Amino acid sequence: MAKKNKQEDEVIVDVGQSLTRIEKYFEENRKSITFIVAGLFIIVGGYFAYLKLYQEPRENEAQEEIYQAQSYFEQDSLRLALNGDGQSLGFIDIAAEYSGTKAGNMANYYAGISYLNQGNFEDAIAYLDEFESDDPVFSVVATGAIGDAFWELGQAEEALDYYHQAVSGESNALVVPFYLKKAGILAEEQGELKKAREYFVRLRDEFEDSQQAVDIEKFIARIDAKMNA
Repeated sequence: MAKKNKQEDEVIVDVGQSLTRIEKYFEENRKSITFIVAGLFIIVGGYFAYLKLYQEPRENEAQEEIYQAQSYFEQDSLRLALNGDGQSLGFIDIAAEYSGTKAGNMANYYAGISYLNQGNFEDAIAYLDEFESDDPVFSVVATGAIGDAFWELGQAEEALDYYHQAVSGESNALVVPFYLKKAGILAEEQGELKKAREYFVRLRDEFEDSQQAVDIEKFIARIDAKMNA
């Protein structure tokens, strides 16, 4: 019992000494600690002020600017969508002037797709590569469109890599079947029959109701015939 009391007394003494050391440290470094705490408040306050007074107005401005460019895009007026009409900005300027905003990010996407439709494949790749999204449609289309651009440039290996990225881990029935079939066709053209078959089989098994899967058995049969030849 005495041993236990002695241990408890030692613990109390240790804690007391630790508290004394902490108090002494704070006393000796009070000025430095005050500056650090004040600095943290300034940083946090500055960050929220940046969001409210700078970033939020920029987001609103960018959203207003991109509206007209999107209108031209929907009308298939791609030159005006990209370059603006003299009164409103096009996707190119919006992406540059409003970098870091959601609208600026979307401007990269629209600029890339516009360039792709114009046959300007290198610029399409450059802008689409700047676009970032977790959206299950936009992310697949942007990545797949880079694949399209590389295919048009005759860079089949790069094209297939981007098609693979577009469909990997994605299950969106609206766009994934489209790029699965493209990936399969390109893989077959490149002589990668096993890989092509995997794309076609996935298209058949996971997206049987899609338009791309209507004649997919014919593609699988052709691959099987080549592999067994």
